[in-house]
Amino acid sequence: MDYTALAVAGMSLVGTLAGTFGGILVANKLTAYRLEQLERRVGEHNKLVERTYKLEGQMVEVQHDIRDLKAERG
Repeated sequence: MDYTALAVAGMSLVGTLAGTFGGILVANKLTAYRLEQLERRVGEHNKLVERTYKLEGQMVEVQHDIRDLKAERG
């Protein structure tokens, strides 16, 4: 039996497994980072939408007040 061939095959297996699992870990870390950044941006967007909705409601009230003031003057 050729032990050199078995040693080379064993080292190749270990190297392949290490490279594969290392790549998976790096990809998972990158995916987690990107998801975290996306969640942060979505949170900021949602805050903006809420503020815009509140401002639109306030603008409707202001428009009604202006209309009422114009009606009192005219």
